[in-house]
Amino acid sequence: MKVLVDTHAFLWAISNDRRQSPTAITAFEESELFMSAASIWEIVTKFQIGRLGLPQPPGEFLPAQFQQNEIALLPILPRHVFRLERLPLLHKDPFDRILIAQAMEEGLAILTADPLIGAYEVSTVW
Repeated sequence: MKVLVDTHAFLWAISNDRRQSPTAITAFEESELFMSAASIWEIVTKFQIGRLGLPQPPGEFLPAQFQQNEIALLPILPRHVFRLERLPLLHKDPFDRILIAQAMEEGLAILTADPLIGAYEVSTVW
């Protein structure tokens, strides 16, 4: 299975957070994983404003985690952005909305605990 990992799902997986479901743990361990540039942006932003602690700055920490967990990076392409105009405004978070658009355009499921993402016509895993 090819899975786009939501930001919180990534952070929970690498920290063995108890909020992960057994299905999420298996998906993270056994799927082909992708991480959006939007999630990297979200992590860097939260780190800078003090809402996210990491053992190292994101520029050092994240690339090592991507390599260790065999996560491919997914850039934000114009077709992903243009897909946003066809999405209903069910979810107001711009980071999550671009993940939804990317998953739709790339045929990926989203690894997420966010129930609002499931309101869209996109496969979710949790």
